[in-house]
Amino acid sequence: QVQLVESGGGLVQPGGSLRLSCAASGFTLDTYDIGWFRQAPGKEREGLSCISSSDGSTTYYADSVKGRFTISRDNAKNTVYLQMNSLKPEDTAVYYCAADNPPLSTFNFVRRMCVAGNTYLEHWGQGTPVTVSS
Repeated sequence: QVQLVESGGGLVQPGGSLRLSCAASGFTLDTYDIGWFRQAPGKEREGLSCISSSDGSTTYYADSVKGRFTISRDNAKNTVYLQMNSLKPEDTAVYYCAADNPPLSTFNFVRRMCVAGNTYLEHWGQGTPVTVSS
């Protein structure tokens, strides 16, 4: 059974940093593309950053987080991370990770996961809340 568990969320001041973790159980994470998404109150869930399987050499970032967030993976720990720096109040949301196993792990599929993943991804974590406030 594919299970994803997010952790690392919490309350942080504007300008601060957090590192979120997405741990997998029941499957080997390194064969999956992994994406981070968030959903703020009253808004649709949006894709933030996605990373290709295996060595994670291909990544995609939404414009809203480019230059501030960094996605990475540690296959030995079966975990994908999202380092979030320079946090803003508008980053407040519940953050989710999701897994996908496309036929190819190319930039187009990684980007597709982030841009359209809400319409087809099946494996989601339960989410971890992030609040950015002074």
